[in-house]
This record gives sequence, C-alpha cells and structure tokens, in this order.
Amino acid sequence: MAGSETVFFYDFKGLQCPLPVLKTRKKLQDLNAGDVIRIETTDPLSPLDIAHFCQTEGHILLEQQSEGRIFHFLIQKG
Repeated sequence: MAGSETVFFYDFKGLQCPLPVLKTRKKLQDLNAGDVIRIETTDPLSPLDIAHFCQTEGHILLEQQSEGRIFHFLIQKG
C-alpha cells in the first residue's frame, strides 16, 4: 500500500454480529477496487467473521490486530 492512498475509517465498536460484516459490506460497495478501509470492532466474533467475509467476497485482509477488546482490520476492496 503506497503512502499517498486514502484509507477510509469506520468505527463499528459496540455492534454485534452480524452488523460489523453487514456494515463493512455496505461501505465497500461504495468504493472502487483497490480502495482501502480500516474498521474497528468490539464484537468477539469479528476476527472470524471479517476474515471469512473477505475470503468469500474477494477482498484482501491486509491487516488484523487486537488491542484488548478492540479489533482493527485493514481491508482492500477486491
């Protein structure tokens, strides 16, 4: 990822399954292939759900981290 690219950020903390994935899907629909979003969630199922979503929808999960109960994802639209 080049340093000059815009990364769109969405805060989905406090939302429970399946809302983080549904909202991620909606945000990605509005973007172009190659665009990148960063999302944060607190849903404990998010690591599995977001990884599965990216794999099945053809998006690239560039990064996945956690800080305590907060999960961070960097996703590139496929």
